[in-house]
Amino acid sequence: MRAIWQRTGFAPALLVVLLIINVWLNPIRFAPGNWGILLGLAAPLIGAALASTPAILGGRGGIDVSVGPAMGFVNAIIVKVLIFDLGLSSPFIIVPAALLVGGAIGAVNGFLAAYIRIQPIVATLGTYLILVGVTLTILPAPMGTIPPWLKTLSGSLSILPLVAIFLIWWGIRRLPYYDQLMATGSDDRAAYTAGVPVPLVRFLSYVITGVFAGIAGLMLTALIGSADANIAPTYTLIAISAVALGGVSLAGGRGGLIGAAIGAIDIFLMQSALTLFNVSTFVLQIAYGAVLVIAISLTAVQDRIEARERER
Repeated sequence: MRAIWQRTGFAPALLVVLLIINVWLNPIRFAPGNWGILLGLAAPLIGAALASTPAILGGRGGIDVSVGPAMGFVNAIIVKVLIFDLGLSSPFIIVPAALLVGGAIGAVNGFLAAYIRIQPIVATLGTYLILVGVTLTILPAPMGTIPPWLKTLSGSLSILPLVAIFLIWWGIRRLPYYDQLMATGSDDRAAYTAGVPVPLVRFLSYVITGVFAGIAGLMLTALIGSADANIAPTYTLIAISAVALGGVSLAGGRGGLIGAAIGAIDIFLMQSALTLFNVSTFVLQIAYGAVLVIAISLTAVQDRIEARERER
């Protein structure tokens, strides 16, 4: 139980409460037969939260605010460039292209944050603005269609890209790199003294974040079935809120993908419940901000509880 507590914080308890509320308010929508549809709707948000996590775990305020625009850029490249302009629709081309584009964006962010030592939020904010501008240049208006194999990932099969992310992370957790990442996020000076190549570890965390953002871009493309430059950036702050809600320390070094995924599901369920009351998008923005503040506060409370337990 303590391990679950340390990795996910209060997110599982909130998940149960929100699920009960949603089932009570709309039992038809949350019937077992509709779970595949709900998963498809939530998949891009879950993917964005998972993508945001590795860079945050690396510490030094590694909040990558370019995850959302990276998803949108991948969406534009897939639909506008590969499918529409070049006529390429094979998964053996589109999937590697999405991973390559995402990884390249992550490499740029990692180089700026880890080697040039620009504050991560500043570096990734610059990338955010560049990606938004380039995507709007490529795609000034929504357009295009996607091949059937990609469209199938918008329903229950949206679990496949999420499983791919977790499998990649499962492999990473079995490498010495994972321990180095968590050590760097917890105390980079101590890690450097112990011989950990801190800049390289942080650089790779951004590359992993970029690759995961590429997969999340695929899920977004499958969901909307076209290319739209205006949708993906909205995932950025929601994903960070989900990560914090899932017990991942924004200071780095604690948490994991499971907590981030549960936090994203919590956000989705909160959206669903508020939508049933026909609240405006402004109220949703207030809710996202409140969730972020509350999640950080709860994480601080969790840290204090664990510190007291260690002192006993």
